[in-house]
Amino acid sequence: MTGNLPAGRPLRRRVLVAIVGVAAAAVVLFAIPLAVVLQRLYRDETIVSLERDATRISAAVPDSIAQHPKPVPLVTRMSRRLSVGVYTLQGRRVTGRGPGNSPVAGRAGDGHVHEAVEHGLLTVSAPVPSDESIVAVIRVATPYDDVTARAERSWLLMAGLAVLVIGLAAVVARRQAVRLAAPLERLTTDAQALGDGDFSIRARTVGVREADAASRALEATARRLGDVLDRERAFSAHVSHQLRTPLTGLLLGLEAGLEEDDQRAVIRTALERGEHLQEIIEDLVRLSRGSAGDRGVLDVTALLDEVRARTDVDVRVPDRLPEVRASLTAVRQILHVLLDNAVTHGRPPVTVSVIDLGNGLAIDVTDTGPGIPDGTDVFRAPADGHGIGLALARSLAEAEGGRLIIRRSSPPTFSVLLPAGGYGSRD
Repeated sequence: MTGNLPAGRPLRRRVLVAIVGVAAAAVVLFAIPLAVVLQRLYRDETIVSLERDATRISAAVPDSIAQHPKPVPLVTRMSRRLSVGVYTLQGRRVTGRGPGNSPVAGRAGDGHVHEAVEHGLLTVSAPVPSDESIVAVIRVATPYDDVTARAERSWLLMAGLAVLVIGLAAVVARRQAVRLAAPLERLTTDAQALGDGDFSIRARTVGVREADAASRALEATARRLGDVLDRERAFSAHVSHQLRTPLTGLLLGLEAGLEEDDQRAVIRTALERGEHLQEIIEDLVRLSRGSAGDRGVLDVTALLDEVRARTDVDVRVPDRLPEVRASLTAVRQILHVLLDNAVTHGRPPVTVSVIDLGNGLAIDVTDTGPGIPDGTDVFRAPADGHGIGLALARSLAEAEGGRLIIRRSSPPTFSVLLPAGGYGSRD
């Protein structure tokens, strides 16, 4: 059975998109603050370096540099890209490089170091102290693009790492999507096979608890459906055989009654046989549907009293029996098959004996017929349909957790073995 796939995205794509989306969101949420922090860190590092250079230069210039300008002395290990200039306390350049007027330099007259971005340069100004006051200001600046370029290189590296992380997440997500979707796809295939009538489906363990549970449930469903179908087929094959004998007896009784003067007795006998036939039909229908509604403690005594009332058999039951749980319908049909087999193929007297086995009980059906030839499998239904009831009886016994065996070949003795479920006493 095949059909169109339902609308919606497949599970593999959903899992892949979900995992990759979560990974990408986590990377973005982590990378944006980190990028901002890195930019501020590089800016702060540059400012610290400029402050250090400005302080070193201010210590190296003479106190009179504002009145007698001279080239600004450069300290060692200082970058050539730095712009160094000497400014008055009003922010006017005296010597060195830099703009003619610098507000940042003017603020350093308070005796503190100041920083700002000025004319595209990251600028730091430091005061030049003398013995009594501040006499000049050192202004050191570097292109702000250098700081930005350093941050951008870090951002590119972070972007590369982010792509790598998302790529790895995509690989893991793809593997996980396959791992999660494959069991469901196999379950879909198995369900389609089940719909096509294949009841041989077996559970597949994949390590995903929910998928394994669904697979086991599907296997159990397939087994139950197969059992139901087998019972229906068995019922169709066995019903004619099971009904042939009582129906024949009913018809023969009616034919014989045509010659009798006492029609009332004939009608009463026919009604009894008809009721028995109706009971057999109801039992077979109930068993074909797998009904276990009457499964409970089996009243063996009452069942055998029923057998004694309807058939001419010798019934032997001990005073104390183990408690057995089984379907009354199933056991009654098993005994019906065995008694019908004894009457049809054996010779009277027919004896039904109940034996206490300790861990269960046995119901033996014995007649005085010629016995069962060696090598004959009486439980295999032959092609002509004769003896098909024994195969049904054995399957019914096994369905109740018991067995149907041949205890002796001569005199022929069939034994129904039923396991005990506790110990009870005969009323």
